Amino acid sequence: MQELAGFVIKQTRLVGAKRKMRIEVHLVADPRRKARCSRCEQACPCYDTQPERRWHFVPLWGIPLNLVYSPRRVECPRDGVVIEHLPWSAGKSPYARAFMLFLARWARRLSWKEAAMTFGASWDAVHRSVEWVVQWGLAHRSLEAVSALGIDEMHWGRGLLWVGGRRKEATLKQGFAFLEKARTGFLQGIKVICSDMWKPYLKVIAEQTAGALNVLDPFHITQHLNMAVDEVRRGEQARLSRAGKVSVKRGRFLLLRRGTRVRGHARAKLQAVLRCLRQTSRAWELKESFRHFWSYRSETWAGGFLQEWTSRALRSRLKPMRRVARMMRSHHELLLNYFRTKRLYNSAVVEGLNNKARVALSRSYGHRSFEILQLVLYHNLGALPEPELTHRFC
Repeated sequence: MQELAGFVIKQTRLVGAKRKMRIEVHLVADPRRKARCSRCEQACPCYDTQPERRWHFVPLWGIPLNLVYSPRRVECPRDGVVIEHLPWSAGKSPYARAFMLFLARWARRLSWKEAAMTFGASWDAVHRSVEWVVQWGLAHRSLEAVSALGIDEMHWGRGLLWVGGRRKEATLKQGFAFLEKARTGFLQGIKVICSDMWKPYLKVIAEQTAGALNVLDPFHITQHLNMAVDEVRRGEQARLSRAGKVSVKRGRFLLLRRGTRVRGHARAKLQAVLRCLRQTSRAWELKESFRHFWSYRSETWAGGFLQEWTSRALRSRLKPMRRVARMMRSHHELLLNYFRTKRLYNSAVVEGLNNKARVALSRSYGHRSFEILQLVLYHNLGALPEPELTHRFC
């Protein structure tokens, strides 16, 4: 479970009684090996010995376990007088590396409070463990293979690369600066970025990643169309109610669903709604016909369809649909980037991670600070590397 090269176990004893029982493992330096510098890990002569310290280790049979050792200081030619390298220790932390990794892995499956209570630790111990694992992962991850990003209000990419607070232009700039600092030339290596049509996003992406194709998110295009259909429905139903005419109720979610997925009794209900609400019927038909846009393979044919569809929508005299049509015309080139990338990139992965992020945050109820929530997201979704150990905990 723990590598102890350069050290030997001198004594193991059980101390305390019943509920306060714990196991103490006393270590001493192996006289056959020289001490090593904790920074460069080179063999160095000993300088002096420090007072005895204890490190919390992985519990054994539910009994807390402590490693006990008097660390030595070494005189390193390069780094001066420093503490010797201790393979189980992470700086000045009172928790052994294996214990922190153990708690952090269980913190992905349980709430932090439950993990602390289950393994006889404190909430602060779980917090420190997750923080150490995240910081270690961020320092050791590689961004060399990243060539595409997905940007959303929560996170971006197949693994979480960066988390920022608030949906602002300055936040996105901070994220790009962070990634550029992590690997010089990172932004120049990005070929594709998936995003929605929020203007600050488009502005920052155009400024800082000029060589990347900005692919607009099909999910958000569909969302805009659904919102327009719903706005037409609400307006038409309100006019019919004021005129004292009967209108079909409870058809909202049927109108928002994909038409090919509405079957049986729901299909009959949808047809009744469309017969009763004529303007809504025209808006729904425009929404459904736009789905053909995503099935094209040729950029030229897709562009022709987009031009024809927006012309129909502008002639429809339906204000919400005309607004969406004008928006699509203003983003004509960005919409065609979906086909220039051979339809390989969209934000489906990002939207899927959004759901996982909500689950992780709901399991972390009670956290108030943004820093804690940031740790939770990095820890659960970042796909960060972890220190190697000889034992797999969970």
